[in-house]
Order: sequence, then C-alpha cells, then structure tokens
Amino acid sequence: MVRREEDIEVVDALALGTEDSPVEITESGLTLNLGEPAQVDEEGTVREVTAQDLAALAALEAQWAARPQDDAPNPSLDRVQALLDLLGHPEQVFDVIHIAGTNGKTSTARMADSLLRAFHRRVGLFTSPKLTSVTDCIVIDGQNIHPADVVAAWEDIAPYVAMVDQQYAGQGQAPLSTFELQVALAFACFADAPVDVAVVEVGMGGTWDATNVVNADVAVITPVSLEHQSWLGQTLGEVAAHKAGIIKPRVVAADDFAGPAEDLAILAPQEPEAQRVLLEAAVSADAMVARAGSEFHVVERAVAVGGQVLTLRGLGGVYDQVFLPLSGAHQALNASVALAAVEGFFGARADRGLDVELVRHGFAQVSVPGRMERVRTDPVTFVDSAHNPHGAASLAATLREDFHFQGVVGIVSILRDKDAAEILTRLEPVFEQLIVSQSSSPRAVPAQELAELAYDIFGDERVLVTHSLIEAMDTAISVIVEEVEEDGWGIVATGSITTAAEIRAMSQQGS
Repeated sequence: MVRREEDIEVVDALALGTEDSPVEITESGLTLNLGEPAQVDEEGTVREVTAQDLAALAALEAQWAARPQDDAPNPSLDRVQALLDLLGHPEQVFDVIHIAGTNGKTSTARMADSLLRAFHRRVGLFTSPKLTSVTDCIVIDGQNIHPADVVAAWEDIAPYVAMVDQQYAGQGQAPLSTFELQVALAFACFADAPVDVAVVEVGMGGTWDATNVVNADVAVITPVSLEHQSWLGQTLGEVAAHKAGIIKPRVVAADDFAGPAEDLAILAPQEPEAQRVLLEAAVSADAMVARAGSEFHVVERAVAVGGQVLTLRGLGGVYDQVFLPLSGAHQALNASVALAAVEGFFGARADRGLDVELVRHGFAQVSVPGRMERVRTDPVTFVDSAHNPHGAASLAATLREDFHFQGVVGIVSILRDKDAAEILTRLEPVFEQLIVSQSSSPRAVPAQELAELAYDIFGDERVLVTHSLIEAMDTAISVIVEEVEEDGWGIVATGSITTAAEIRAMSQQGS
C-alpha cells in the first residue's frame, strides 16, 4: 500500500480508533473500505460450502501430499522466492506482522488479527499447521478461505509452480514443498483480496522458513524452547538463532510515511540463553526492541466465566477491563505480546496509546480453535494442542488455576519426534486417569509404546490403553459415566494438534 506524507494524520486516526477509521489509503487517494467478510458474495449472502467444493479441495490436498512435507525443510528460500517472483511478488503489496517462536504463535497471531480488524483494517491471517484443512490456515477478514477459492487460486498459480519445479529438477533438486506452495498461495490470496496487513505465523524455525520472504513491519518472537532439534539445533541458543532469523532490517519504500518509524522486535518472556541470542539479532538488525516484563506486561488477570479479565500494560499505556475468551495465564501473556505487536504496528508510544474500547472489542472477539477449546458439554470435554513439554506445562497450570474439576480423564496421543516422557510428566499431576491412544497420523507413537512410558509415570492402575481416538473417547465417557460416582469430572484430549483435531471433529459430528 502506498501512503503519502499528507495522509499521516488519517493513519494516526486509524490507530486511535476514531470515526475516520474505515478508510483505505491508496495511490489515488482515500477510499471507504468496510472490509466485507471473505465468504460473503456481492449480494451479501453467505457462500455455502458444497460437497463438490470439499471433494475438489480433498483432491488438491491429496495431490500436495505427494510433495516434500514440513518434516523435511529446505535450508534455502530460493525456491519460494523464484515462485513469488513469477507471481509478481504478492507478498510485497501488504504490511506484515511476522510471528516466530515455539509456543503461543497461533494464539498470538489470532489475537493480533482480531485487534487489527477491530481497528478497521482488512487482515489476512496465515497460521500452521492445519487442524483439518488448508482452509484453517488462510483467513481473510476473520473467515476461513472458501474451499473453492483455494482451488481457484491453485489453478492460477499451478503453471508457475510447474515452471519452478522444472527449473530445480534440472538442477537435481526437489520440487517445491507443500508448505512452500501454501505460503505462496496464501500471499496470492491476500494480494487478490486485497488485505491491508497480513499476520503471518512461521512454520518451523525462522531463518529458512518459507514465510521469511516477507518484509515485516513488526517481528514477534513468542517463548522459545527446545524443538525440532534435528533441524534447529541441540541447544536453546541454537534454536533461538533460527527464530531470530525473522528479525532483519526492513526495506522501507521512499513514500512509506505511515509504517513503523523503525524496525521493531517484540519479545515474549524468554529463558536467558534465548533472550541473549534474540537481543543480539535485534542489535545486528538495528531494530528497536520491546520486551515482556519491561516495556509491556500483564498487570492483572482474573478468571471469569468463559475466559479471563485482564489489565495490560502496553507500549502506549494501561488497558483495563479487557475480556479475553481464552483460559490460562499463558494466554494472558500471549495477549500482552499481541497487543504490543499491534501497538508497535500503529506507532503507539507512551504518550499515545490505542483506543481502549477498540482494544477491548478486538480481544473479546478472539477464538483459537484447538487451544483449550470446549467441544462437548456432557461430559465436559476440552481439546488442547499442547505437543511439547512447555505446552503441557501451560495446560496443566490452566487446569489447576482456571478450572475446578473434581477430576480429569486425559486422552493423550503424541507424535514420534516429541519428548513424550516429559509431556506425560507435566500432565501427571492434573490427570486422575490417563487413556493412552494413537491418532491417525503416521508419526503417532504406537499406543502400547506410549503406554510403557505412561506406566512408569502414572502407575499401572491409572493408565488405560486404546488403539484409536474413537475408542479412547468412548472409554473416557464410560469411565466418567460408569465408574466415577461424583459430578464435576471432565475430559481433556491433548498431546498433538492431530489429537485435538480428531477429537474436535468427532464431537462436531456427534460421535
């Protein structure tokens, strides 16, 4: 988006949430942009998703599945850059908030998206991995992209994909990966919408992640812990160095008067080893830094029905009475990070904060599927995508601090490359009964193998073994209905995104 010097006051009005905020600043001047939802047609009617739409999307995703997958990353941005070059660089026509880290990326991204929309920006959101479909990953104006639009966008870019594949095949290299394709497709959809700003979540690491082709206005690093060690390194510092790859000098157009005045990095709470690496990267990039616990923090949080009420100290002041419809102290921290990122994007500072009413509205509209999400009422059942020790610890703390279950039956399936023993250890204090199972993922640890770990941590008498999540859910319900003689018990399914997605789908289908 091209912005002129005489338009600066209008952009300030956008940030402050005044009546002038539904304005788009373009080369031809100011135009009204009400940002209609992505799945509403020109007549204002909601677009239905037909069986034919779903079949076409399923065929496309099956086609993509034959390509290199996310567990075999390519330490180069050349392929995705080559594709974007052929597409006319759609990633360069909108502003970007770029988010890396180990835990909390998706939640932080969805909060930032909701806040930006509250300030009347048209927003594209890209997250990964999917819960059920690629349509989960590409969101425009708060609505998942329509399956037909994914197929249409693919048909547009497929000839260029073939050209890049052919070029690299001639060099003896692999074709574009599924993730690289989806990143390029998302950027093409955002440019076509068009969006004003995209909130983009890193897939893995940062430096060599396909999303790192963007010229971000704000770089955000959520908490970093050990993960994907075969690719990112064996120490926290090595992992953090990959995450820090998104903190880089921003290329500023000569007529970009309304973007952030300086490169900005927003850092969530970090272990000292990771913090040191991230700060060094910021210095190298000549970026301003805002740190959780220093420039911004959670002042207060109170558990409330359906979530929590927060008081947040942001870059531009204190925002009180903020209702967040998500549970857990970790989500309050994510909220403070998202707020700082959006404040930084709008250029907020100590003497000029954002409109508190619009901040409240933005947070109140947040939803994060698969993150301590209630999917059933009888018995009460939650799914949570915790898939590493840090996430499991956050889940355990949330169950202790925000809920008052008499007991919890846990359903757990974990993927092969995760620290299953440590995940189970973190969950042991909050699961009275554990049902070990196996999701449909080919990477899932076999149920009996996972059970051997669980017996050592929980004891034989607290562990049941099932070989499918359908069986696990039936068993959990039976435990509560037939064996527990008191009310107030619940079910929590966790251990991987696949586990959360499959239990979520069962509940939606009434299984």
